[in-house]
Amino acid sequence: MGNRILKLPEVIERTGLSKSSIYAYQKEGVFPKPINLGPRSVGWVEQDIASWIESKRRL
Repeated sequence: MGNRILKLPEVIERTGLSKSSIYAYQKEGVFPKPINLGPRSVGWVEQDIASWIESKRRL
């Protein structure tokens, strides 16, 4: 795991969240923000998503 960039379908698969839940959690500040890859493209850093998942496992 590391610096790989994940697109939305893979983030959905790894987290089990829906697209709308991901964006709602981002707005609340409780989910990692994506990075801009281009004018109409974003992605998430794999390690940020893995850390978020791990934080949920500890609850």
